[in-house]
Amino acid sequence: MGRGLAERGAVVVTGGGDGVMEAASKGAFEAGGLTVGILPGSSPQDANQYVTIPILTCMSYARNIVVVKTGRVVIAVGGAFGTLSEIAHALGDGIPTIGLGTWELSREGIETDGIVRVKSPKEAVDKAIEIAHNSRS
Repeated sequence: MGRGLAERGAVVVTGGGDGVMEAASKGAFEAGGLTVGILPGSSPQDANQYVTIPILTCMSYARNIVVVKTGRVVIAVGGAFGTLSEIAHALGDGIPTIGLGTWELSREGIETDGIVRVKSPKEAVDKAIEIAHNSRS
C-alpha cells in the first residue's frame, strides 16, 4: 500500500515501527515517496529504516492521536490495541477510516463502526486517494 500511495503523490505517515508500519514505509520509500514516522519515544533509532522523517514525541501510545490527526485519511490494516486506538480517534474526529482485515466495532450487537471496508491493498489505496481528493474540494 505504501508504494501505491507514494506513486499517487501521497505522504505515508505511520507510527514508525515494525510490521505493517515498516511495510508501508518500505513501499513508499522504494517508490521515492516521503515517509513520516510519529515515534512513541525519544530516540530516532527506534524508527524503521524506511522512515524519511522521524518525529519524536515521548508520548507512548498517546502519539496515536498525532498519527491520526496528521493525515486526511486513516488506513487500518489488521492491528492490535494501538490500531484500535487510532481507529477510535479517527472516527471520533470524523476522519475517514478505511479498514483492511481490521477491527469490527459494535455496541450491543449493532454495528456502529463507520469504517469503509475494503478487500485488498489496491482497493484501500484507491479509496484513500478518492477520499483525500474529495476532501480538498
